[in-house]
Amino acid sequence: MKPAPKTSGRPAPRQAVVSLEPKTITIPSVLTLKELAEKMGISGAELVKALIKKGQMIGINNEIPYSLAADIALNYNVIAEEQVEIDIFEDTFGEAPEDESLKIMRPPVVVVMGHVDHGKTSLLDAIRDAAVTKAEHGGITQHIGAYQTSINNKPITFLDTPGHEAFTAMRMRGAQVTDIAVLVVAADDGVMPQTIEAISHAKEAGVEIIVAINKIDKPSANPDRVKQELTEYGLVTEEWGGETICAPVSAKMREGIDHLLEMIILVAEMKELKANPDKRARGVIIEAHLDRGRGPVATVLVQEGTLEVGDHIVSGATYGRVRALIDATGKRVKKAGPSTPVEILGLPDVPGAGDMFYVAKDEKQARMVADTTYAKSRYEMNKNVQKVSLGDLFNQIQAGKVKELNVIIKADVQGSVEALRTSLEKLSNEQVKIKTILGNVGAVTESDVSLASASNAIIIGFNVRPEAAAKAMAEEQNVDIRMYRVIYSAIEDIEHAMKGLLDPVFEERVLGKAEIRQIFKASGIGNIGGSYILDGKFIRNASVRIIRDGIVVFEGGLESLRRFKDDVREVNAGYECGLVFHRFNDIKTGDIVEAFVMEEIKR
Repeated sequence: MKPAPKTSGRPAPRQAVVSLEPKTITIPSVLTLKELAEKMGISGAELVKALIKKGQMIGINNEIPYSLAADIALNYNVIAEEQVEIDIFEDTFGEAPEDESLKIMRPPVVVVMGHVDHGKTSLLDAIRDAAVTKAEHGGITQHIGAYQTSINNKPITFLDTPGHEAFTAMRMRGAQVTDIAVLVVAADDGVMPQTIEAISHAKEAGVEIIVAINKIDKPSANPDRVKQELTEYGLVTEEWGGETICAPVSAKMREGIDHLLEMIILVAEMKELKANPDKRARGVIIEAHLDRGRGPVATVLVQEGTLEVGDHIVSGATYGRVRALIDATGKRVKKAGPSTPVEILGLPDVPGAGDMFYVAKDEKQARMVADTTYAKSRYEMNKNVQKVSLGDLFNQIQAGKVKELNVIIKADVQGSVEALRTSLEKLSNEQVKIKTILGNVGAVTESDVSLASASNAIIIGFNVRPEAAAKAMAEEQNVDIRMYRVIYSAIEDIEHAMKGLLDPVFEERVLGKAEIRQIFKASGIGNIGGSYILDGKFIRNASVRIIRDGIVVFEGGLESLRRFKDDVREVNAGYECGLVFHRFNDIKTGDIVEAFVMEEIKR
């Protein structure tokens, strides 16, 4: 045993404390724990362990907000500063404050809002005096448009926005680009949930509200009750000492329309709406879709400047040259000034509805901005992807395996994409977040399936079909593709999957495909599609759908299946036949027809 070392009895000298300067890093508003560790220069595993010891259970790939990241960083003598998000568009196209003398009066932009069935579309019909009501699945106006009308030679621009709660986002978008909101309330029904919703959107956007009390021709109409109910939401009419203009109208009888338009002009004159027309244009995409003959078509509202044929425009990751401008009456025009809605032809892709558009000085600048936006959106899309499966979603949520459900949305028009995105994302709860990683117009393609496979997303199609190659690829890679004709069915399916309440489903089995090669007209029958069966077979009692450029234009039953002049039970591949569709005559040569049956699949 060694003797203990001798000590002098003096205390050991203190070691000098080295004062380390804190390290400063810049981080975005949201980032993963792994990204934070990399920024701080420490191991991700080490950071996770340290947090677990403090009772914070955060996974390496979990996203955390800036405030939490800054607190964690301080424990490691690191000061985290929030990264200022640079808006590439404002950075490129931002302008200094303008001289007021350069601005001129512009037409007011008006949005018509209101509860479903309160006569919003009928009022718009009455204003432009043309029937535009078109029945669609779900009984909802699903496409947004814009048009101009005038009274006493003073133009007014109207945005036609859907009036159902599934389209809240589109209505919000409408409110944010408008000056005046006409709130339609039925005189016999009063204030309803969507009326309240519309009031809140208009107020949030700082939009002047004019109330149109509709259906005053009905015996049960009670305008005073409507005015009384409106006071509960801060809308007090002028005759009751308030500032809200109320205009009694009957869209059906075409009464009070001129008075309503005069009130809109009066409010517009009081607001002194002005814009400078002598500069490069900027505005908002109201609607966008893919047209078979004309390619991508975007309805835009010019907010500032003047848009001209030949201008290079950029919106999101899309850029192109304006090939043609078409005004609200369908005429081609050379330019469009402030508050003017026009259709644009010439873009290579369908832009996003609700996105801003800007006119660039040349193609090089437009391409640079679009490429930067695309690269940024791809990075955001591919960040923090987690595995998920819809069929077993509830079990995975319960097991804590799923924190995020990735969705790819494909639809016939951009308005439907946005409506689905908003409605689905609203279903998010504390256990699982629904995230749309891609939403655009057109058929489901192989690249969509490839992205869904890589990110384990489900694909939701609305009024579109998957391409044959995409369908085969999806089956091979077990990608779940769900097709819908009614938006609420999609919302309901996701909601039920999250709650574990999915009923037995009916799976579609495609029997065959045919191409319409000739059209014959027959009195008393309508149009007969002279068709060639490409593969499979057609049977008399099958359901059919007609696909035109990847978009479903009809889904229903066969009225008759013919070989020469005889009705037959079935026709096989390689043979010609005549197809007559139940209550549908608008067939075209080149249309693809799919025959299918629905078979019940137990879960």
